[in-house]
Amino acid sequence: MKPALFIFFFITMQSIAFSQDSTQLKKDAVFSMPRHIPSRATKRSALIPGWGQAYNRQYWKIPLVYGALAIPAATFQYNSDLYKKAKFAYEAKFKAANGDESDLAKIDPTLKNLSLGSLQSYRNVFRKDRDYSIMWFILAWGINVVDATVSGQLKEFDITNNLAFKIQPTYQPQFHQTGLSFQLHFKNNSAK
Repeated sequence: MKPALFIFFFITMQSIAFSQDSTQLKKDAVFSMPRHIPSRATKRSALIPGWGQAYNRQYWKIPLVYGALAIPAATFQYNSDLYKKAKFAYEAKFKAANGDESDLAKIDPTLKNLSLGSLQSYRNVFRKDRDYSIMWFILAWGINVVDATVSGQLKEFDITNNLAFKIQPTYQPQFHQTGLSFQLHFKNNSAK
């Protein structure tokens, strides 16, 4: 018997045996929902953006996460390209001022007519904006992790009507004072 045919036969026999065992398992076993663990949402969201939101079953947040990360990423790319062009133009004009005009023809047409000081200013602004976009990307990723953590913690939060909070005005006749009363009531469902 060929090895590939043997492996196919073995896998087929194992799947038939598993399917027969699983019918027996369904009759005897009691199934329970897996417990939601908030730290898993945190770790997953820190590794891959949006994975923690998927673990929390908040699929609608995933496009928001990627949109929030795409904006600083696109800004980084834009500013990085302009920084490289301005840096090259500045270095070429600086060399030309010292007598080497070999790189002047390679300067981007939008930057050819600018002075050496203007090119230096543009270069510095694009570098600063590029660095800020890295900071905004890290901040957006951090907010993604915080959102997954908070949502994971609140996933099993009890929001039943067993708690009541009242604020009402009060009057104390012995002191002749008015005020506010804060009352917190816990309802007991087992008494019903």
